[in-house]
Amino acid sequence: MSTLPLKDCMGKTLGEVTLSDKFAVTDKGAQAVHQAVVTYQAHQHQGSASTLGKGAVSGSGKKPWKQKGLGRARAGYKQSPVWRGGAVAFGPQPHKVRKQLPRKVARLAFARSFGEKAEAGTVMVLNQIKLEAPRTKEIRSLLQTLEIKGKVLLVLGDMDSNVYLAARNMQDVEVVCADNVNIYQIIRYPQIVVTQAAMEKIEQRLA
Repeated sequence: MSTLPLKDCMGKTLGEVTLSDKFAVTDKGAQAVHQAVVTYQAHQHQGSASTLGKGAVSGSGKKPWKQKGLGRARAGYKQSPVWRGGAVAFGPQPHKVRKQLPRKVARLAFARSFGEKAEAGTVMVLNQIKLEAPRTKEIRSLLQTLEIKGKVLLVLGDMDSNVYLAARNMQDVEVVCADNVNIYQIIRYPQIVVTQAAMEKIEQRLA
């Protein structure tokens, strides 16, 4: 059972947060993490690319010229893919990409990815994150006080509009609710800041 230091917004240590043994997964789960990331990325595809096949291109079925005697290549219809303005051969069509990830595999992947971050010391737990106004200057000042540089993921127990609006203009900062944080976000960001309320919800997800 490992622990994480509990700090306030000024960087002062208030105590410790005990991390559940469910996150202590080091001997398995690597393949589960890979499957979870592939599933997430597959679901991001819109699948809206569309091309016109032979049956969708306008034109008659009349033969452009006779078969023989003109010294030209044979042509059977104007919608031929080899002609300009014709159809597209084997082009993409609208489709949905859906992969099924078993619930146990998803939980294992989440525990493995978050546990590795915590063991590496890149997870910081704050008692709360409160801003007086939705200003980017305030969230930037908070990160400077906590000595956080680079990309960071802020995980809140409940979505705070002030925090969300303040970090919306910052390219390297993403705000997410504990109920919606996914494995791809945990792996993508080298630093994670979690509120104490969010930690409780994260552990409940593995219950």
